[in-house]
Amino acid sequence: MAIQLKSLDQLKKMRRAGLVVGELLIEMREAVKPGVTTNDLNRIAIDGLKARKAKSNFLNYHGYPAVICASPNEVIVHGIPSDLPLVDGDILSIDFGAIIEGWHGDSAITVGVGSISSEDQKLMDVCEESMWRGIAAAKIGGHLTDISFAIEDYTNAQGKYGILREYGGHGIGTEMHQEPHVLNFGPAGRGPELEVGMALAIEPMITRGTHGTHVLDDEWTVVSDDNSRGAHFEQSFAFLPDGKPFVLTSLDGGKAELGRLGVEISDLLQ
Repeated sequence: MAIQLKSLDQLKKMRRAGLVVGELLIEMREAVKPGVTTNDLNRIAIDGLKARKAKSNFLNYHGYPAVICASPNEVIVHGIPSDLPLVDGDILSIDFGAIIEGWHGDSAITVGVGSISSEDQKLMDVCEESMWRGIAAAKIGGHLTDISFAIEDYTNAQGKYGILREYGGHGIGTEMHQEPHVLNFGPAGRGPELEVGMALAIEPMITRGTHGTHVLDDEWTVVSDDNSRGAHFEQSFAFLPDGKPFVLTSLDGGKAELGRLGVEISDLLQ
């Protein structure tokens, strides 16, 4: 399947969807504390989508039963919300998406519950920074795996972490998951050439142990083989007609984080 290239008007709709996602992830982050359940967070997302006249792209996706994925501790991705209360010291990954006028937004964060260990905090920090390093490595005329290499290179430089092999980022637009698949590891300079109109969701997933995972009997929940804790961060970004990137799911368009890494974002959506 060909990679979908978007016009500026189409990217403006994706930005609207991205802002819904970014705003509601902040609401959910602020709600995370001991005693809260992941079903409580799912309800925040349901109510927020309704208030913003947006649709969920997770609910009923291949039968998925919720509007967020909520993945605590050794659950790396695709955890189904439940009534089990979060406890002090947990870490929780929240993956969430929205649709506005047929255009998709998708983003994820990992959050500490109460007081967490320094090892878990570093895990989260490394995962998030690797995502920003990956986006910063993307340049018009470069190649898709420039992103992959930047994520792996940074992660490996920070310590011994397992980078998931079976799961990665993806194109996004009129569907949540489109071509191309974006690996979080591998050599630079391979894959499709990056060009104006591409929109990609970049989402590293790492563990404090090995990269091995398996899926539980619910056919969704992905857990680490060695029960090590994991982190998952995701932002969707696009190349605008001026050739510069813009992070569709970040409230400031990625200005602060990419600026810190020497990348100027487009002003066409600001």
